[in-house]
Amino acid sequence: MADDIAVEALLSAQAEGATVFDISDIYGMGHAQRLLGRMLTQVPRKKVRISCTLGAFKGTGLSPYSSLNLHGQVEQSLENLGVDYLDVLTLTHTDFGPRDRYLEDAQETLQALRDQGDVKAIGLRAPCRLVTGSTARQSSSRDHENAARFAYLFQRLGPDVISLSINPLDRPFLPGNAAKDSEGEEDIFSFAHRHGVATMAYKPLGQGLLTGKYGPDSVFLPGDVRSSITTRTLDIVHKHLRPLRERFGAEPQDLARIALGYCLRLCPNSIVLAGISNPQQASANFQGLNTELSDEDYDFIGAVYASLREELYCSQQQSRPSALRTSSLDQMT
Repeated sequence: MADDIAVEALLSAQAEGATVFDISDIYGMGHAQRLLGRMLTQVPRKKVRISCTLGAFKGTGLSPYSSLNLHGQVEQSLENLGVDYLDVLTLTHTDFGPRDRYLEDAQETLQALRDQGDVKAIGLRAPCRLVTGSTARQSSSRDHENAARFAYLFQRLGPDVISLSINPLDRPFLPGNAAKDSEGEEDIFSFAHRHGVATMAYKPLGQGLLTGKYGPDSVFLPGDVRSSITTRTLDIVHKHLRPLRERFGAEPQDLARIALGYCLRLCPNSIVLAGISNPQQASANFQGLNTELSDEDYDFIGAVYASLREELYCSQQQSRPSALRTSSLDQMT
């Protein structure tokens, strides 16, 4: 029954207008791919784009990015999905082994997969904090290392798509500010535009926090990243979401529509990927996109999110030793 509901939700999303479906081989160890495959048998292939994230599962090999593993992951994913090609293959992480032992191997394999038509485009994940000049007090050596690493891999792999987490809980250099800050650093969207690559934004609801649906009794399975959400975090979120509830509606679907609409306006040229679990959720998300936010609403929502973001950041900084102050929002966003 749960599988049937999942397939129905996918079909509902496609009927509402969704054209990009993002999947990973580790979701249910291939089971989620097979569910998406069931949906794909009921819609014309040319009407959808399939983005598949690979690299978290290495089997018995030394690296998921060895040529053998990459070919195997792609072939298994194609079989699970029941398709002849992936529109986008996104690498889930940037660990290519000691001293990038498997980087050249992966580079050659990805090009071969493109050449033979198994993959149409390659995606590379960008760090949440690609640029830190405009947010100097949140910057760190890790931020700069991540930015340098991303720039290096972008040059080596030549991706067609940049994938990143972007939502109101994030603290990167966001679009809507100047394209470059006072130190000449560039935000990820300006970077993508300059290089002629597309962007895909995932987790726009902050793992569901921005819907206000989690309470003190919420239970998450072992290994679920949401299990790190503390009661203090939930209290802060619920307090700051109150003005949005009063203005736009108190139900989780109301807050979800606001968050999605805000992200779409924030990143108008980016694909925004939102998770769904049932047909009702798919329909509710799309209904909210039919109403465009006014400038007044957009500014109001932005101010609420900024206040929420600031208190979450301060709370987490105060609760951790200075040597360990790496925000758990990195996991939630």
